[in-house]
Amino acid sequence: MDTNLFQAICNAGSVDDPAILYEQRQISYGELRNQALDMARVLRLLEVRSGDRVALLLADSPEFVGTFIAVCSYGAIAVPINMGLRLDEQRAILNDCSASLAFVEEDLSQALLADALKKLPDLKQVVVVGREQRRQKLASEPRRGDAEAASQVSITNQFLTDVIAQSRSQSTPAFVSSADDQAAFILYTSGSTGEPKGAVHRQSDIFYTNETYCHEVLRLREGDRLFSSSRLPFAYGLGNAFTFPLLNGRTTILCREKPTPEIISKVFADYRPTIFFGVPVVYRLLLDEFNKQSNSVVDCSSLRLCISAGEALPAPLGEEWEKTFGVPILDGIGSTEMLHMWMSNHEGENVYGSSGRLLGGYEARLLDPEGKTVTAGVEGNLWVKGASAALEYWQRTETTQNTFVEGWVRTGDLYRQDTQGYWFHMGRSDDCFKSSGQWVSPVEVEGVLLRQEGVNRVAVVEDFDDDGLPCACAFVVRSTTPGGIGLERSLRELARASLPRFKRPRRYVFVDQLPYTATGKIQRFKLRERLKTGPSPNVPMQ
Repeated sequence: MDTNLFQAICNAGSVDDPAILYEQRQISYGELRNQALDMARVLRLLEVRSGDRVALLLADSPEFVGTFIAVCSYGAIAVPINMGLRLDEQRAILNDCSASLAFVEEDLSQALLADALKKLPDLKQVVVVGREQRRQKLASEPRRGDAEAASQVSITNQFLTDVIAQSRSQSTPAFVSSADDQAAFILYTSGSTGEPKGAVHRQSDIFYTNETYCHEVLRLREGDRLFSSSRLPFAYGLGNAFTFPLLNGRTTILCREKPTPEIISKVFADYRPTIFFGVPVVYRLLLDEFNKQSNSVVDCSSLRLCISAGEALPAPLGEEWEKTFGVPILDGIGSTEMLHMWMSNHEGENVYGSSGRLLGGYEARLLDPEGKTVTAGVEGNLWVKGASAALEYWQRTETTQNTFVEGWVRTGDLYRQDTQGYWFHMGRSDDCFKSSGQWVSPVEVEGVLLRQEGVNRVAVVEDFDDDGLPCACAFVVRSTTPGGIGLERSLRELARASLPRFKRPRRYVFVDQLPYTATGKIQRFKLRERLKTGPSPNVPMQ
């Protein structure tokens, strides 16, 4: 496809069509085009070169979208960074990708620049994106200015509005075609199993996910408005809130605030989305909010479709959501390495508890530990192949060689496939464990325990009995129903009736919450670490 993001998005919608709904504003496709051109001229003014890494520490906003389009089309490499990470984690990513330029929210800029000379040696220029309402508030507060902080670390630091004004004399640069097959952006993994890694993608990968997942599963209609609780710096969120609406002339709803149940409910009420994207924990929290508020707050009447990814959607949760709101949740699996989903349920062909069927344009296989193909119905390590696969992990040669093998991508997930072509997630390969010499899938055990009344969330990890032999342990978050000894007894009875002995948890630990990554994945390694120190009941997980 001989085009680029700028051309494709400009051609997708007419000049006056709504591209973005954001903070009670409507940004048309014509306005988005002009904003992307402004950002391209800014890159030229700042002497950004092809292949330079440009970090985006921006909230989900029109500025993020315009900057991302411009950087990728310009030939530089965009590096979106999650605003929800700790400051030291954000700095680690900036250093890992050696970004020389960063576009940064005003709220974050002063903290980021503190001691930057020592902590961010590659960063030379910062463009601050100010919000008018925040600037008015900050003007009345005594503080050391960003310019003062920057001057002490030899970093050029300007507000976006000022640098746009300076760049107006610049000619519009020639944009790079997606057919050039060069790196366009780096997305960092969520770190659910350890240190984040930067997956390097091309512009063409974005177009491929649109041709596969969006066209096959979403089947967008006239007037569709898409809202994602997963943020733009994540592969899932980038597809949901950027690729699919904007490459098809539809409307994306962006929200700068943290997507709590209250905020999501307000977006539903104000903007009436037709498609909503979330992760399992978000659907659980919305249901809890709905039940808590006597059925009066969470209004899903505008939705025709809900999508889930990030980790496997428990069947009881999907069934409860559809029964409550009358809208199905289509679960699927994707990854940062593959940019979006390659396997999904479809409308009218939805099997809760499964990741659906393989999408056209992708191949998948299941291999045993010796690398041999497993038979139908048997668990195996999932490998996937498709044209949206990342080129590599940024500056990680050994990890790249272990993950990307002869066109195939090792996912690290255990799956089985049934005779109808549906795929079932059995857990991460490093989360599954053996008990009594047989494999235990945490996801399978969790699916059983979640059917118990009084259980809100559950996570199963490997534990060891008094003899040092491996067994299952379940961390349980109670619902509003009283729990305690009675709930544990009920869970043990349910496990006894539904699971073979080696899969039944030997220990139940009741906690107030579970540890999640920013993408909504359970951090099981933290639960395993907690078991080593001796968990105490009813202590919140941080």
